Amino acid sequence: MIPSRALVLLAIVPLGLAVATLVDRTLLLPMLAADAGIALWAAIDALLARRPLVTVKRHAPAVLSIGRPNLITLEIRSLSRRKLSIEVADDLFDHAESDDLPVKLELPPRERAAARYHVRPTRRGAHAIGDHHVRYLSPFGLWIRQVTVPAETPVKVYPDVQAVRAFELMARQDRDPAALRASRKRGGESEFERLREYRRGDEFRSIDWKATARQKKIISREYQLESNQNLLFLLDAGRLMTAQTQGLSLFDHALNASLMLSHVAARGGDRVGLLAFADGIKSYAPPVSGAGAAKHVLSAGYDLYPELVETNYGAAFQHVGLRVRKRSLIVLFTQVVDDVAAGELLRLMRGVMPRHLPLMVLLRDVEIDALVEGGDVDPYTRGAAAELSSFRDRLVRDLKNHGALVLDVAPGQLTGQLINRYLEIKARHLL
Repeated sequence: MIPSRALVLLAIVPLGLAVATLVDRTLLLPMLAADAGIALWAAIDALLARRPLVTVKRHAPAVLSIGRPNLITLEIRSLSRRKLSIEVADDLFDHAESDDLPVKLELPPRERAAARYHVRPTRRGAHAIGDHHVRYLSPFGLWIRQVTVPAETPVKVYPDVQAVRAFELMARQDRDPAALRASRKRGGESEFERLREYRRGDEFRSIDWKATARQKKIISREYQLESNQNLLFLLDAGRLMTAQTQGLSLFDHALNASLMLSHVAARGGDRVGLLAFADGIKSYAPPVSGAGAAKHVLSAGYDLYPELVETNYGAAFQHVGLRVRKRSLIVLFTQVVDDVAAGELLRLMRGVMPRHLPLMVLLRDVEIDALVEGGDVDPYTRGAAAELSSFRDRLVRDLKNHGALVLDVAPGQLTGQLINRYLEIKARHLL
């Protein structure tokens, strides 16, 4: 029981009388009577509020997406004969947050109501949402009754599966979002797939005039990208990938982008796999094709976390050389800040290029970019930021000069730009 504002205000009355007794001793008995009356009233109110008057049942998805607001629904039932004003809060697991708690609602007598809130996890893995904590006023309003309703809902936090679901829904509805035009972006005109009604943005040369004459509406030819090619993600899980931006580590941004692109590539008929590494190999999922390819990548990276260790690029590329025989698009997600690591990457990229096509994805530090662009910072800080930015530009230029493909991108723009680069590689038949 928690004293309400009404009980605190009532307690002021005997307090005032107690002060007045310093002047007039005849007010002693009224003060004691007020104390006794308020105490008796509060005791009766607490006794009446002893029995819990609400039940709560939680409905939560078994799989939550990291970095996304995930909907949780609470089914609340009143056992009271009076109207209740209720506040409900849930025990969230570590690395989860919600701006919607506690939820507040008015519950009519003996009625049910649904309350909703969103939880945003920031760490993957197996977790559980814990007990409910419910607050409402006692019958006379002197106490705030707090009831703990035991509950435990196990959930698994995966990479951003909501983006995959949204893409799949759009694909089924035959809609083409600009950043995710993977199932409809087409390659060479020798690989015909189907005829369909003309859409705004189609090239005029793709119009099939014979079919247009027959159907009496404009019909376009659609071509498909070459399929059954290999795509292997190399995820750096070393110390530099632990850096946080937009509430997620760089490793999580890379994993989210890998999941989305693996779904896009598998839907187009390609084989996808994943290799995660830090000071050694952490996980390897060889490239597979089919409807379960994205889940294959998801399972391989679901419970991986970046570590505060130095990255061993040599171990990763040696593993690729031993295990991946078919020519593949190797997408390496990493962060480089020193000449030693940059020199090793240049050497390894040159070594892998005769057999495979490497695409190096460098995740930009948006805070350093902001310091370079200006703002209220001292010249020394801006100079250090400019030096780091210059080093990065030089690394990108050297990699491109040696024939490697490079994507230098901010984490928030990673998924869309990575998919567009993949489509460009496919359309140009570089693989």
